Amino acid sequence: MAYQQMAYLYDRLMEHAPYDQWLDFTEKVFRLSEKEINKVADLGCGTGEITMRLAGKGYDMTGVDYSEDMLTYAEHKTSRSNPIHWVCQDLRDLEGHGDYDAAVSYCDVINYITDPQDLREAFGNIAAMLADGGLFLFDVHSLSYVENVLVDNTFADVMEDASYIWFCSEGDHPGEMHHDLTFFAAADGSNYERFDEYHHQRTFSIEFFKKLLADSGFENIKVQGDFLEKYGNDLEEADRIFFIAEKRPG
Repeated sequence: MAYQQMAYLYDRLMEHAPYDQWLDFTEKVFRLSEKEINKVADLGCGTGEITMRLAGKGYDMTGVDYSEDMLTYAEHKTSRSNPIHWVCQDLRDLEGHGDYDAAVSYCDVINYITDPQDLREAFGNIAAMLADGGLFLFDVHSLSYVENVLVDNTFADVMEDASYIWFCSEGDHPGEMHHDLTFFAAADGSNYERFDEYHHQRTFSIEFFKKLLADSGFENIKVQGDFLEKYGNDLEEADRIFFIAEKRPG
């Protein structure tokens, strides 16, 4: 499938994603930090929906993703009044970036880094691209959500011009899951094109993420659930866990 169709289909399937909530969350964290934040990286930006929203708020944005197809589609959507720098890189191999005031990574991007050592390298790379005191904001699925909602379930959606069937199966490790997806997208007036994708994700405990962040050069680590200022022992019961961390000086 040509990138225009695939990326367009991604946008169609994600059109009800909480982009405005991610934007509001980001701006609130930036505001409460009382830091001067101008230069921001959106890591795992996909088709650039969050990147463009932040650019529209006046931030100097860089969108990073490992998919050239997604980035090409994102570039086509970019407003000339809010230019964005698009970079094709894997978070495990980030290089050539520096002095960013903040980095964000939403919509479960971090869950796609399933090996603990790879995750350690990614966090180290992200710390390296930030200025001292720079902020790193990201979200992940909670263990509870993976184990009680996602694994061993089937999901489907049918729209006028596209549909999908999504099988989610349990992995060998706690918090690990395998996604087998089949998509059907309208190719012309009477025919549909099928394509299949496989996705592999894994999440870890809150304490694991916090330790890895601290080991990778971050401090003042805060955690909350489901876009709420919700702290305490019930965080693992939230569907989505948010982390806010600052790069340790030095």
